Amino acid sequence: MPNPNQLPLPRRGPYANRPRRYPLNGPQHLPLRPLWLCRACGRSWPCAEARLLLRVEYDDRWLDLAVYLSGLYYEATHDLFRLNPEGGPTPRELFQRFVAWGPYRRPAVALPPACTGRCRTG
Repeated sequence: MPNPNQLPLPRRGPYANRPRRYPLNGPQHLPLRPLWLCRACGRSWPCAEARLLLRVEYDDRWLDLAVYLSGLYYEATHDLFRLNPEGGPTPRELFQRFVAWGPYRRPAVALPPACTGRCRTG
């Protein structure tokens, strides 16, 4: 792991200020840049707690969550490649980590309006 005093400064991308602290006196699961580790638990950000809190916070604003996470994905790709250009995570791995888990993914085939997801279509 690189010496924190010698890490490159992150670029001015989207400011990672979500998820908000919950409960109000609890730890805030925000990324530590440029390493992209969770400040609260030390796991890769977004950690499980951050994902859960983001899903709750952006409950019915899925597009906003997608834009927020996509901006952070772009910044993380830049930061992590600069830290470790040979052995760091691939763009595909980072996409899975930052964007693909979001609740805004829709099924490839639209279900009939009366279907709740458990009915058979054929």
